[in-house]
Amino acid sequence: MDMQTVVLGTSGTTPQDVIDVARHGARVELSTEAVRALSAARDVIDALAAKPEPVYGVSTGFGALATRHISHELRAQLQRNIVRSHAAGMGPRVEREVVRALMFLRLKTVASGHTGVRPEVAQTMADVLNAGITPVVHEYGSLGCSGDLAPLSHCALALMGEGDAEGPDGELKPAGELLAAHGIAPVELKEKEGLALLNGTDGMLGMLVMALADLDTLYKSADITAALSLEALLGTEKVLEPELHAIRPHPGQAASAANMLAVLKGSGLTGHALAGEAPRVQDAYSVRCAPQVAGAGRDTMAHALLVAERELAAAVDNPVVLADGRVASNGNFHGAPVAYVLDFLAIAAADLGSIAERRTDRLLDKNRSHGLPPFLAEDAGVDSGLMIAQYTQAALVSEMKRLAVPASADSIPSSAMQEDHVSMGWSAARKLRTAIGNLNRIIAVELYAATRGIELREGLTPAPASQAAIDALRAAGVEGPGPDRFLAPDLAAADAFVAAGKLVAAVEPVTGPLA
Repeated sequence: MDMQTVVLGTSGTTPQDVIDVARHGARVELSTEAVRALSAARDVIDALAAKPEPVYGVSTGFGALATRHISHELRAQLQRNIVRSHAAGMGPRVEREVVRALMFLRLKTVASGHTGVRPEVAQTMADVLNAGITPVVHEYGSLGCSGDLAPLSHCALALMGEGDAEGPDGELKPAGELLAAHGIAPVELKEKEGLALLNGTDGMLGMLVMALADLDTLYKSADITAALSLEALLGTEKVLEPELHAIRPHPGQAASAANMLAVLKGSGLTGHALAGEAPRVQDAYSVRCAPQVAGAGRDTMAHALLVAERELAAAVDNPVVLADGRVASNGNFHGAPVAYVLDFLAIAAADLGSIAERRTDRLLDKNRSHGLPPFLAEDAGVDSGLMIAQYTQAALVSEMKRLAVPASADSIPSSAMQEDHVSMGWSAARKLRTAIGNLNRIIAVELYAATRGIELREGLTPAPASQAAIDALRAAGVEGPGPDRFLAPDLAAADAFVAAGKLVAAVEPVTGPLA
């Protein structure tokens, strides 16, 4: 399959497909199998719609209003109304990549053939994605149960040619104008289709998949910065030996230790070798236990990926069309499985940020840095060095601890107590995105401090991989030791360097691929 095209069948999708569509603008196509499944399921819905007996979502109202039987002449209006009324989000717009992931994952479920949506509606969903049209979706409006209702409703509203959307040029316009400009006819929703476009965990799932991709880079980056800090502190690499991690067989721990050991190979700074210093038996926990903390986070990611892959294979809607032709009500839209791992990742990320900040603080403290100047300043007293860079890092860590409070521990009833227990998964995903941005900045500050600390160790030679990281960072415009200067631009450049994966890219040609 062309890397720029994602073909949706009936059996779900992959994390990489989500990334390709959401972040890289990959085109979306429906497979022949999916079109057949869509048509077959729609035949079932049409047959039920023709019967006098009420069927939830087909010929009834929704939620607490499901007891009303809706006549044929009002059903198209019912579907329009559910979209319009549920498009009730408020607050800032969410990011373009989140909206694209949201739309793509709803189309994934539609393509499964379990929703009863017509093939032409599914094709319009693909056309809107392929045209680069991004509906305006707001921060608030999802409780993570009965789907990410308001966010999905704003997307469905754009399919109808209503509401606002962003064009491929980034300009905000009425959705109807953008559809017309790209030759896309607005959809006229029929029985069940409005409900089927709103009823999924797609927003929280899309954010989970993208968070896992970002965290994969950040955990590798954190292993590198931990190794750099170990060097700058003249620590020992012996605690990273594979035999020590084999007797506590957590796979993430072994991977982090192996990464650090690979970065440190050939270092002339390790081994507690500072002349005139009292012998050190052990390094501080923030150095010695780096693989245990980062490794536990990696294992958390592995569990979260398992949940994400199951959800990516799922068809989340209510009611659903089953293979035997039954249309069955269910609770599969509840976001608990996704919400829990989103919160779990936020906890792990907060702890990774916390241990990185402790290493930075150690680098700056002349009483604990084993010979480095106070605050890594050129002329301490005249210069403040990195004192306030660590303040900024500490503020980020403090916020990450607040963001680690689980959203999924909360529930608030809605829809006249019909929806009396909700997951808050969307909220868990939104705060995780903030936490990941903070973690990136925290790792960037450690990188900034550790590389300066290594360069201040005159006469000692860092590991080749460490030198490669330093050289790449300096080439990116981040300056090394010297008198005080305006620090914010350096820190911003270091943040961008880490976020773009350039730290990992600088090291891997020396170490080989990091785990």
